[in-house]
Amino acid sequence: MKEREIERLNKLKEFEKKLYKDGIKYIAGIDEAGRGPLAGPVVIGCVIMKPDSFIEYVNDSKKISETKREMLYEKITSEALAWSTGIVWQEEIDEINILNATKKALTLAIEGLKIKPDTILVDALDKIDTKGIPYISVIKGDAKIYSISAASIIAKVTRDRIMKEYDEVYPEYGFLGHKGYGTAKHIQAIKEYGICPLHRRTFTKRFV
Repeated sequence: MKEREIERLNKLKEFEKKLYKDGIKYIAGIDEAGRGPLAGPVVIGCVIMKPDSFIEYVNDSKKISETKREMLYEKITSEALAWSTGIVWQEEIDEINILNATKKALTLAIEGLKIKPDTILVDALDKIDTKGIPYISVIKGDAKIYSISAASIIAKVTRDRIMKEYDEVYPEYGFLGHKGYGTAKHIQAIKEYGICPLHRRTFTKRFV
């Protein structure tokens, strides 16, 4: 591993190292994928990494190529002490709005962990139901904290895989390429074909 990457990872782990020194045993990192797209679910990734975990290239999922994210997903999920995902689908997003849907997915992810964390580190969400577990909300946490970065990769890969599967069901929308985000190609497809069951009606009504 190159010296620059070692330095970056050490910096990414600084906040968690302080918590471990304070006696915290299990730290869960949490991040989401899919708040902005026009179609598909919102997905929360939640992971408890080993204190000595040091996986090369772990970073904010948006800064990593799709190929590298897939590779890191396998490493993270195989090495993690515990991990889970929470998924809320487009029908419920339309019913309760995307913020509440994201918060619900977060609670589902916490409930899915096989180990109860002592502390939760979450990327930029507040007023959330963590089932009584203390949490710290960190702005841009996916780029600052190791376990949140790892969670962002779990969330992104999980959601991308879902959208790839639905690309086979609704190939005319090009979900394989844009994963449901509002690209010009996607918007044009909506105007041409209308919306499909995977679309969020509250997000797409201005295009139909």
